[in-house]
Amino acid sequence: MKIDFEQQDIETIALRVAEILKPVISKNDRSGGVDMIFDVKGLASYLHVNENWIYQRTRKQEIPYIKKGKYCLFKKSAIDAWLNEDIVKPILPFKMKKDRLRHSDL
Repeated sequence: MKIDFEQQDIETIALRVAEILKPVISKNDRSGGVDMIFDVKGLASYLHVNENWIYQRTRKQEIPYIKKGKYCLFKKSAIDAWLNEDIVKPILPFKMKKDRLRHSDL
């Protein structure tokens, strides 16, 4: 059985689904839709590192930060993106053929 929907029906369904999911999405969004800002101490806690490590990275301009006067501030979204740049994907183990294994033993 095939059902054809009008564009207006599809939009109505999409709006209703979004309305139903809104409480679930907002419950999972802990920042309340606002990008969280860390100071050095807060970022060190978030990353589970020493504050000196944060200062070293800012001096070398290795970590994204905002400088406001004497304060270094960090946007959570920028830090998360920075962290994701260095994700190392696991290498899948390869299977050696038995005959290759025998030749390597010689």
